Amino acid sequence: MIRVEVNIDCADADALRAFYCAALGYEARGEAGTYRACLPAGDATGPKIVFQQVPEPKTVKNRMHLDVIVDDIEAEAARWTALGATRTSAEPVREHGGAWIVMSDPEGNEICLCDS
Repeated sequence: MIRVEVNIDCADADALRAFYCAALGYEARGEAGTYRACLPAGDATGPKIVFQQVPEPKTVKNRMHLDVIVDDIEAEAARWTALGATRTSAEPVREHGGAWIVMSDPEGNEICLCDS
């Protein structure tokens, strides 16, 4: 069996976990030392996300990011912005028949809200 977990370095593991739980509909579950985790709520599926508090700040573009597939990218961008994210692309990026909006979480990590 192979299982994928996503780990995100951050300055404030509690705050970033709370943001992603609200944005993704996840539940906070588990913590150890400087690590905080969240998982999909109820019967939903998705990867476990672990937030690792680290002392150094983010300084450059992520080499890996989350693509979150949603029904309405504009509505989700507005919702994520209300939760504390920042919209990075003014207009949706359109390529190869798809569209997405580039966002940054409260700590500046890139996320793409993609149409289904």
